[in-house]
Amino acid sequence: MSNPSSDVLLDRMMSLHPKVIDLVLDRVWRLLENLDHPERKLPPVIHVAGTNGKGSTVAMLRAGLERAGAKCHVYTSPHLVRFHERIRLAGDLISEHELSALLDECLAANGPDPITYFEITTVAALLAFSRNSADWTLLEVGLGGRLDATNVVEQPAACVITPVSIDHEQFLGDSLAKIAGEKAGILKSGVPAIIGPQKDEALDVIEERAARIGAPLLVHGQHWHVTQERDRLVYQDETGLRDLPLPNLHGAHQLMNAGMALAVLRHLKQPEAALTAAVTQADWPARMQRLRDHSFARRYPEFDLWLDGGHNPDAGQALARALADLPDRPTYLVCGMLNTKDVTGYLRPLAKTAKALYAVAIPGAAATLPAEDTAKAAATVGMRTDVVPDVASALSHIETECPTARVLICGSLYLAGSVLSQAQSV
Repeated sequence: MSNPSSDVLLDRMMSLHPKVIDLVLDRVWRLLENLDHPERKLPPVIHVAGTNGKGSTVAMLRAGLERAGAKCHVYTSPHLVRFHERIRLAGDLISEHELSALLDECLAANGPDPITYFEITTVAALLAFSRNSADWTLLEVGLGGRLDATNVVEQPAACVITPVSIDHEQFLGDSLAKIAGEKAGILKSGVPAIIGPQKDEALDVIEERAARIGAPLLVHGQHWHVTQERDRLVYQDETGLRDLPLPNLHGAHQLMNAGMALAVLRHLKQPEAALTAAVTQADWPARMQRLRDHSFARRYPEFDLWLDGGHNPDAGQALARALADLPDRPTYLVCGMLNTKDVTGYLRPLAKTAKALYAVAIPGAAATLPAEDTAKAAATVGMRTDVVPDVASALSHIETECPTARVLICGSLYLAGSVLSQAQSV
């Protein structure tokens, strides 16, 4: 008898715990024990935490390692269109057959006990990785670090902490120091950690944790540096300097993400070709992604159409810088956000670059912020706003006002996923 589809199994997993997020590791350890500890049988792990830039850094690491001939298991979240995007086995997205079989096995091993959706699907990914040959495992933290379901590997090959900022305060704490403490929870004794650019308050906490447990650090600004000089990326560490192309992922913030990936690759003694590939061949959708082969782009060929899933104040600042670096053009935002986010903080830096904002609700997202509330927040930071039923309506309104506009669809990875799922629609 064939397994139920992964969609059916994933829906069942949503009902196993009353809370979507519940940060403890007891349930994960129990299930891992029931499955004979797959987390102990993984290829060498690179564990990546932080607030912004985790996914882009993982994408660059994957590009570099694969160019060097390595095969990489990769675990990221959330997905944009299909759950399968979260799990790559030796470079390829997990198949429907293998995913369904794994989920079924994990459900059976868990039995009637409570466990969150993220916890059980993370265990499924680790189980898949333990059974398939690869050279590296790239694990992206889902939320926080210390109590995240990915934080079960005793001795990773390396850890990474990307820039830490205020986000998910209801789970991680109401100060930068508290949030940094949660991120620093992935550090392990004797395991080198590459630390991206940090505010002093966050760096102090990370360095204190590292000193206490004996985790050697490679810190931006101390042990490695990355800058842009003309149209080149210049990376420097204790072993020398590398002159490389600028990242193919758009936006000035990708320079620092590239720096973190390069610091890891240099620490792992990867060849020069891996360094170049990391900055020129990474693929990471919905991070300042230009929409070219998409139904919206075909319908509005004169638009300069972009998509981004960033959703916190630091992401808003990075987006504002990225837009400012583009050739001058009237810019309009189509924005939908979750009700757990700092909407005003996200939109404030974008107010100077946007001519107007069209607010939408995120289709199918239970935690979507009502479009009217997004519009109110935008108005408080000085944006001209309008509320529309969906992205398609927003684009139609913008075309009427400015047929050659630059349009950024933004505010949430869930909105980005909804847009990408419409890629083939008429």
